[in-house]
Amino acid sequence: MAKLVVLGTASAVPDERHDNTHLTLLGEDRNVLIDCASNPHLSLRKAGVDPQKITDLILTHFHPDHVSGLAPYLMSMWLTGRTLPLRIYGLAHTLERAADMMKLYGWEQWPNFYPVIFHELNDTPMTLVFKNEEFIIYSSPVKHFIPTIGLRVEFLKTGKVLAYSCDTEPCPEVLGLASQANVLFHEVAVCTDDGRVKFEGHSSAYQAGEQAQQAGVETLYLIHYTGDCVLSYSLISQARLTFNGNVDLAEDLMELEF
Repeated sequence: MAKLVVLGTASAVPDERHDNTHLTLLGEDRNVLIDCASNPHLSLRKAGVDPQKITDLILTHFHPDHVSGLAPYLMSMWLTGRTLPLRIYGLAHTLERAADMMKLYGWEQWPNFYPVIFHELNDTPMTLVFKNEEFIIYSSPVKHFIPTIGLRVEFLKTGKVLAYSCDTEPCPEVLGLASQANVLFHEVAVCTDDGRVKFEGHSSAYQAGEQAQQAGVETLYLIHYTGDCVLSYSLISQARLTFNGNVDLAEDLMELEF
């Protein structure tokens, strides 16, 4: 059975208990890393996942808290003997900058470096990322400060659906990704007493609840938050003002089976 492991839940500012947001989807023959914050070599090991067995990496956008671990991760895999190719998916805006960043490190000169294959995704709703016998992954552009994608994973053996908003303000594309999903991970980077206020590029818990309600989601997990938000505001209570389903706070190293 496929499994999602949440490797980090923090927004751009991590703390002692919350790493920057990144996740991994574990299947029978494909293991997918979603974003590359911090150094996933370490967060994967903490989760009991062999970093060498990641087959695919999806980069949602080129902000430091989502891609800063790319160079350390690629180097760690090389130094520990990786030979398996790594497929990296993202929008042109993201992949071009990721490649430029790696050129600064001179990765073309790393001897016996394993193959890295870039797959450029279209910036259109419900673009196919890839599919196998276990799951199908789609991406859609969402509304952030720079080109960004959210994700939808459909599990073929169980019929379950997982959606991830990534960094975004409320937008129709998230509703499409999350339509009738069993689980939606929605960012809540904005802390406010007035969840009705519109914010550019990010969402409040109140707005995340609205999105989940409109999409017909079963369970909403709040992610990409700051420690101050958790202490100063009841994120779950805010989301429950607009969402009638199950609401919980995502935590580092939590696991969900699909």
